[in-house]
Amino acid sequence: MDALTDFATVGSAYSAHSVSARGRLRHDLVARRLLAELPTAHARVLDVGCGDGEMTLRLAAAGHRVTGVDPSAEMLGAAARRVGARPDLAPRIRLLEAGIDGLPFGRERFDAVCCHGVLMYLDDAAGAIARLAGLVARGGVLSILTKNRAAIGFREALRGEYREARDLIEHGAAASVGNLGLETRGDTAEALDELTTGHGFAPLPWQGVRIFHDHHVDWAPGPEEYAQALQTEWAASTRDPYRQLGRLVHTLARRGTERRRTP
Repeated sequence: MDALTDFATVGSAYSAHSVSARGRLRHDLVARRLLAELPTAHARVLDVGCGDGEMTLRLAAAGHRVTGVDPSAEMLGAAARRVGARPDLAPRIRLLEAGIDGLPFGRERFDAVCCHGVLMYLDDAAGAIARLAGLVARGGVLSILTKNRAAIGFREALRGEYREARDLIEHGAAASVGNLGLETRGDTAEALDELTTGHGFAPLPWQGVRIFHDHHVDWAPGPEEYAQALQTEWAASTRDPYRQLGRLVHTLARRGTERRRTP
Protein backbone atom coordinates (compact mmCIF):
# COMPACT_ATOMS: atom_id res chain seq x y z
CA MET A 1 0.00 0.00 0.00
CA ASP A 2 1.47 3.37 -1.02
CA ALA A 3 1.30 6.15 1.54
CA LEU A 4 -0.60 9.37 0.99
CA THR A 5 -1.26 9.12 -2.74
CA ASP A 6 -4.01 11.71 -2.12
CA PHE A 7 -1.78 13.95 0.02
CA ALA A 8 -2.39 16.87 -2.34
CA THR A 9 -5.75 17.33 -0.59
CA VAL A 10 -3.99 18.30 2.66
CA GLY A 11 -0.63 19.43 1.30
CA SER A 12 -1.11 23.12 2.06
CA ALA A 13 -2.18 22.32 5.61
CA TYR A 14 0.92 20.18 6.06
CA SER A 15 3.19 22.92 4.75
CA ALA A 16 1.61 25.43 7.14
CA HIS A 17 2.05 23.05 10.06
CA SER A 18 5.64 22.33 9.03
CA VAL A 19 6.68 25.97 9.43
CA SER A 20 4.73 26.50 12.66
CA ALA A 21 6.52 26.39 16.00
CA ARG A 22 5.13 22.90 16.66
CA GLY A 23 6.30 21.74 13.24
CA ARG A 24 9.73 23.26 13.75
CA LEU A 25 10.07 21.41 17.05
CA ARG A 26 9.53 18.14 15.22
CA HIS A 27 12.04 18.93 12.48
CA ASP A 28 14.68 20.34 14.84
CA LEU A 29 14.51 17.40 17.25
CA VAL A 30 14.50 14.73 14.55
CA ALA A 31 17.25 16.32 12.46
CA ARG A 32 19.54 16.75 15.47
CA ARG A 33 19.12 13.10 16.45
CA LEU A 34 19.51 11.74 12.93
CA LEU A 35 22.53 13.83 12.00
CA ALA A 36 24.34 12.53 15.07
CA GLU A 37 23.92 8.93 13.85
CA LEU A 38 24.84 9.21 10.17
CA PRO A 39 27.80 6.90 9.48
CA THR A 40 29.84 9.26 7.28
CA ALA A 41 30.39 12.98 6.81
CA HIS A 42 29.00 12.82 3.26
CA ALA A 43 26.31 10.16 3.54
CA ARG A 44 24.01 8.94 0.79
CA VAL A 45 20.54 9.45 2.25
CA LEU A 46 17.13 8.35 0.99
CA ASP A 47 14.21 10.42 2.31
CA VAL A 48 11.03 8.40 1.73
CA GLY A 49 7.88 10.51 1.89
CA CYS A 50 9.91 13.72 1.64
CA GLY A 51 6.83 15.94 1.32
CA ASP A 52 7.81 19.52 0.57
CA GLY A 53 11.49 18.74 1.13
CA GLU A 54 12.05 20.03 4.66
CA MET A 55 14.27 17.17 5.87
CA THR A 56 15.81 16.69 2.43
CA LEU A 57 17.05 20.28 2.48
CA ARG A 58 18.28 20.04 6.06
CA LEU A 59 20.31 16.94 5.29
CA ALA A 60 21.75 18.45 2.12
CA ALA A 61 22.68 21.61 4.02
CA ALA A 62 24.67 19.41 6.39
CA GLY A 63 26.72 18.14 3.44
CA HIS A 64 24.93 14.90 2.58
CA ARG A 65 23.72 13.67 -0.81
CA VAL A 66 19.97 13.19 -0.57
CA THR A 67 17.36 11.47 -2.72
CA GLY A 68 13.85 12.60 -1.83
CA VAL A 69 10.88 10.53 -2.99
CA ASP A 70 7.18 11.16 -2.57
CA PRO A 71 4.03 9.73 -4.22
CA SER A 72 2.37 13.17 -4.46
CA ALA A 73 3.27 15.17 -7.56
CA GLU A 74 2.05 18.33 -5.84
CA MET A 75 4.22 17.85 -2.77
CA LEU A 76 7.19 16.90 -4.93
CA GLY A 77 6.62 20.08 -6.95
CA ALA A 78 6.74 22.10 -3.73
CA ALA A 79 10.00 20.37 -2.83
CA ALA A 80 11.43 21.10 -6.27
CA ARG A 81 10.60 24.81 -5.90
CA ARG A 82 12.35 24.92 -2.55
CA VAL A 83 15.39 23.16 -3.96
CA GLY A 84 15.40 25.58 -6.92
CA ALA A 85 15.62 28.45 -4.46
CA ARG A 86 18.79 26.92 -3.01
CA PRO A 87 21.24 26.57 -5.93
CA ASP A 88 24.01 25.91 -3.42
CA LEU A 89 22.24 22.70 -2.33
CA ALA A 90 20.67 21.59 -5.61
CA PRO A 91 23.69 19.53 -6.83
CA ARG A 92 23.37 17.31 -3.75
CA ILE A 93 19.63 16.64 -4.18
CA ARG A 94 17.57 14.51 -6.56
CA LEU A 95 13.78 14.19 -6.38
CA LEU A 96 11.72 11.25 -7.63
CA GLU A 97 7.99 10.56 -7.68
CA ALA A 98 7.44 7.16 -6.08
CA GLY A 99 5.52 5.52 -3.28
CA ILE A 100 6.89 3.16 -0.70
CA ASP A 101 5.71 0.14 -2.67
CA GLY A 102 7.48 1.23 -5.84
CA LEU A 103 10.88 2.57 -4.84
CA PRO A 104 12.96 2.35 -8.06
CA PHE A 105 16.44 1.69 -6.74
CA GLY A 106 17.35 -1.84 -7.76
CA ARG A 107 20.75 -2.63 -6.23
CA GLU A 108 21.39 0.93 -5.06
CA ARG A 109 21.91 1.20 -1.30
CA PHE A 110 22.05 4.17 1.07
CA ASP A 111 24.00 5.08 4.19
CA ALA A 112 20.72 6.18 5.73
CA VAL A 113 17.06 5.67 4.88
CA CYS A 114 14.55 8.05 6.49
CA CYS A 115 10.83 7.50 6.56
CA HIS A 116 9.29 10.28 8.62
CA GLY A 117 5.55 10.82 9.03
CA VAL A 118 4.54 8.01 6.67
CA LEU A 119 3.95 4.76 8.58
CA MET A 120 1.01 6.28 10.45
CA TYR A 121 -0.92 6.38 7.15
CA LEU A 122 -0.26 2.71 6.31
CA ASP A 123 -2.25 -0.32 7.42
CA ASP A 124 0.74 -1.74 9.26
CA ALA A 125 4.45 -1.17 9.67
CA ALA A 126 5.91 -4.61 8.91
CA GLY A 127 5.82 -4.51 5.12
CA ALA A 128 7.15 -0.96 4.97
CA ILE A 129 10.00 -1.72 7.37
CA ALA A 130 10.99 -4.74 5.28
CA ARG A 131 11.17 -2.67 2.07
CA LEU A 132 13.05 0.19 3.70
CA ALA A 133 15.49 -2.08 5.53
CA GLY A 134 16.52 -3.68 2.26
CA LEU A 135 17.77 -0.32 0.97
CA VAL A 136 20.17 0.38 3.84
CA ALA A 137 23.88 -0.28 3.25
CA ARG A 138 25.98 -2.19 5.78
CA GLY A 139 26.71 0.10 8.70
CA GLY A 140 23.88 2.40 7.64
CA VAL A 141 20.94 3.75 9.62
CA LEU A 142 17.19 3.33 9.29
CA SER A 143 15.28 6.30 10.75
CA ILE A 144 11.53 5.97 11.38
CA LEU A 145 9.29 8.74 12.70
CA THR A 146 5.65 7.90 13.27
CA LYS A 147 2.76 8.33 15.65
CA ASN A 148 3.28 7.02 19.18
CA ARG A 149 0.56 4.49 19.91
CA ALA A 150 1.44 4.51 23.62
CA ALA A 151 0.44 8.19 23.91
CA ILE A 152 -2.86 8.17 21.99
CA GLY A 153 -5.37 10.17 24.03
CA PHE A 154 -2.74 12.29 25.80
CA ARG A 155 -3.05 15.28 23.45
CA GLU A 156 -6.84 15.21 23.67
CA ALA A 157 -6.74 15.18 27.47
CA LEU A 158 -4.34 18.14 27.63
CA ARG A 159 -6.60 20.08 25.27
CA GLY A 160 -9.58 19.46 27.55
CA GLU A 161 -11.28 17.10 25.10
CA TYR A 162 -12.04 14.78 27.97
CA ARG A 163 -14.76 12.58 26.52
CA GLU A 164 -12.69 11.79 23.42
CA ALA A 165 -9.59 11.26 25.55
CA ARG A 166 -11.37 8.79 27.84
CA ASP A 167 -12.74 6.87 24.90
CA LEU A 168 -9.30 6.55 23.30
CA ILE A 169 -7.60 5.63 26.58
CA GLU A 170 -10.19 3.17 27.87
CA HIS A 171 -10.35 1.32 24.55
CA GLY A 172 -6.59 1.24 24.05
CA ALA A 173 -7.09 2.87 20.66
CA ALA A 174 -4.54 2.15 17.94
CA ALA A 175 -5.57 5.19 15.87
CA SER A 176 -6.90 8.72 16.28
CA VAL A 177 -7.49 11.84 14.19
CA GLY A 178 -4.35 13.88 13.56
CA ASN A 179 -3.68 17.55 12.88
CA LEU A 180 -4.58 17.24 9.19
CA GLY A 181 -8.03 15.84 9.91
CA LEU A 182 -7.10 12.29 8.89
CA GLU A 183 -7.26 9.23 11.10
CA THR A 184 -3.75 7.91 11.62
CA ARG A 185 -2.46 4.71 13.18
CA GLY A 186 0.20 4.47 15.88
CA ASP A 187 3.14 2.17 16.57
CA THR A 188 5.20 1.63 19.69
CA ALA A 189 8.96 2.02 19.83
CA GLU A 190 9.27 -1.54 21.11
CA ALA A 191 7.36 -2.98 18.14
CA LEU A 192 9.40 -0.95 15.64
CA ASP A 193 12.67 -2.01 17.26
CA GLU A 194 11.57 -5.64 17.10
CA LEU A 195 10.81 -5.32 13.39
CA THR A 196 14.19 -3.80 12.58
CA THR A 197 15.99 -6.42 14.67
CA GLY A 198 14.39 -9.06 12.51
CA HIS A 199 16.13 -7.54 9.47
CA GLY A 200 19.61 -7.59 10.97
CA PHE A 201 19.62 -4.15 12.59
CA ALA A 202 20.71 -3.12 16.07
CA PRO A 203 18.25 -0.62 17.58
CA LEU A 204 19.63 2.69 18.84
CA PRO A 205 18.05 4.70 21.68
CA TRP A 206 14.66 5.93 20.53
CA GLN A 207 13.31 9.45 20.90
CA GLY A 208 9.95 10.85 21.95
CA VAL A 209 9.04 13.95 19.93
CA ARG A 210 6.82 16.82 21.13
CA ILE A 211 6.22 15.77 24.69
CA PHE A 212 5.29 19.06 26.33
CA HIS A 213 4.09 21.23 23.41
CA ASP A 214 2.05 18.95 21.18
CA HIS A 215 -1.34 20.12 22.42
CA HIS A 216 -0.74 23.83 21.68
CA VAL A 217 -2.89 24.96 18.75
CA ASP A 218 -1.75 28.54 18.14
CA TRP A 219 1.61 28.55 19.85
CA ALA A 220 3.75 31.43 18.55
CA PRO A 221 6.80 31.76 20.86
CA GLY A 222 9.50 34.35 20.48
CA PRO A 223 13.06 33.24 19.76
CA GLU A 224 14.09 32.90 23.40
CA GLU A 225 10.97 30.97 24.42
CA TYR A 226 11.33 28.67 21.42
CA ALA A 227 15.00 28.01 22.24
CA GLN A 228 14.08 27.13 25.83
CA ALA A 229 11.23 24.90 24.68
CA LEU A 230 13.49 23.08 22.23
CA GLN A 231 16.17 22.50 24.87
CA THR A 232 13.57 21.15 27.29
CA GLU A 233 12.06 18.82 24.68
CA TRP A 234 15.56 17.60 23.75
CA ALA A 235 16.46 16.90 27.37
CA ALA A 236 13.34 14.76 27.82
CA SER A 237 13.31 13.11 24.39
CA THR A 238 15.49 10.12 25.30
CA ARG A 239 14.62 9.86 28.98
CA ASP A 240 11.91 7.77 30.59
CA PRO A 241 9.17 8.32 31.54
CA TYR A 242 8.96 11.54 29.51
CA ARG A 243 9.68 10.15 26.05
CA GLN A 244 6.86 7.63 26.41
CA LEU A 245 4.35 10.50 26.18
CA GLY A 246 5.69 12.10 23.01
CA ARG A 247 3.11 12.50 20.26
CA LEU A 248 5.63 11.00 17.83
CA VAL A 249 8.15 8.22 18.26
CA HIS A 250 11.49 8.38 16.44
CA THR A 251 13.32 5.06 16.25
CA LEU A 252 16.74 4.51 14.72
CA ALA A 253 18.56 1.27 14.01
CA ARG A 254 21.93 0.43 12.48
CA ARG A 255 22.54 -2.40 10.03
CA GLY A 256 25.38 -4.76 10.91
CA THR A 257 28.60 -4.35 8.96
CA GLU A 258 29.11 -8.05 8.17
CA ARG A 259 27.63 -9.80 5.15
CA ARG A 260 25.11 -12.48 5.98
CA ARG A 261 26.32 -15.95 5.08
CA THR A 262 24.05 -18.04 2.90
CA PRO A 263 23.44 -21.59 4.16
